[in-house]
Amino acid sequence: MSRIYYVSSVNGKDGNDGSAEHPFQTLAAVRSLDLQPGDEVLLERGSVFRGQYLHLIGVRGTEGQPVVVGAYGEGALPLIQAEGQGIWYQDYGTELDSPVHTREGYVSSAILLYDVSYLTLRDLAVTNEGQITGEEYSAPRKMNRTGVAVVAKNGGTLRQICLERLEVSHVNGNVYDKHMNNGGIYFTCLKPDDEEKTGAARFEGVRVSGCFVNKVSRWGIAVGYTYQCRKFMTAELPEELFVQYGHQDIRITDNYVKEAGGDGITVMYALRPVVEYNTADSCAGEMNDRVYRFPGSRKGKVAAGIWPWKCRDALLQYNACRDTRLNQDGMAWDADSGDGTVYQYNFSRLNEGGCVMFCLEEAVHNTFCHNVSYDDLGGTVSPSGNPDAWIHHNVFYRREGVPFVRAHMDTGKFVEEENQFVSLF
Repeated sequence: MSRIYYVSSVNGKDGNDGSAEHPFQTLAAVRSLDLQPGDEVLLERGSVFRGQYLHLIGVRGTEGQPVVVGAYGEGALPLIQAEGQGIWYQDYGTELDSPVHTREGYVSSAILLYDVSYLTLRDLAVTNEGQITGEEYSAPRKMNRTGVAVVAKNGGTLRQICLERLEVSHVNGNVYDKHMNNGGIYFTCLKPDDEEKTGAARFEGVRVSGCFVNKVSRWGIAVGYTYQCRKFMTAELPEELFVQYGHQDIRITDNYVKEAGGDGITVMYALRPVVEYNTADSCAGEMNDRVYRFPGSRKGKVAAGIWPWKCRDALLQYNACRDTRLNQDGMAWDADSGDGTVYQYNFSRLNEGGCVMFCLEEAVHNTFCHNVSYDDLGGTVSPSGNPDAWIHHNVFYRREGVPFVRAHMDTGKFVEEENQFVSLF
């Protein structure tokens, strides 16, 4: 029989039984629970869990009986202030797709969902500002930090993980380690201990919706980099590859990411993901020489607004992106190294790196249509070595002096037809 456990930092005691009348006080009490399908853990609104973290490992609900972690009562969302606690070790277990990417290291996560399935996390506020004395913000080996980290390793295919109405802010992470669990919300897959027994670590049925992510470093929302990345290093990507090694049924909807140090929202290694009704605002603010000062061999001073990586038939629609800061990329949209990406009915404004990039030779069969670009800067489109982009039925509002094709990113091919160009100023 399922249970509801209550937690109140104000009125609880860890010696209590977790009932509504006698709630627990700390998140440590939650970590000791043996949660079963249909169980709920509810944190009292107005509670502040300072210097605490919530790590759930191996928790499994079932279809129709998910485990739910959420809030009860009235007032402000319950706040988990990790302050650099909740440290665990991340190791992909293999080399990544580029030697410049960090593959292992310590991570501090306010919330960690590790090998969980059929779990819903909703209506919580999270911060994770480190409290290490003397730590420089741009330190080259700074601790990776996450608001919410979701990790697959030894559970095979992890199903139906839903993050809803979360407020994740002030995550003081590492600006260089772009594929560690580092930033606001980040999903990753690590190499299993016995893959023949468990199958590949992957996600199926992820929902990230209605979340506000603000002032985080490095990523805003990312789903989900994988240790199997080297199997995807071709241009055309067959469906069977995703069914075995990638992700399916991924939806990122109705989120607002503001002032991420790097990229806003990215979906990775997914078959037919849907990214819609999201906003990326003032992202990539740390991709510059003022902050990005000690990368060493990691390089990677690039970021864009909302984009897919190594996906098949990704659909990105009804999104808005504005004020992405200039860097080696800095555009709103980036059809990057995937097969069949479609951008439609999106709006971009004042992005310093332009409107859209079609990135390099492994980005094929991309379509950009029915979008509006208003006063994007630097150069509207960046074909950047791409073989076959199709740009049609868009409206481009351009100020005088801004070229349609961005300088030094003009080596690819594209077909431009039935677009409307409107002059500004």
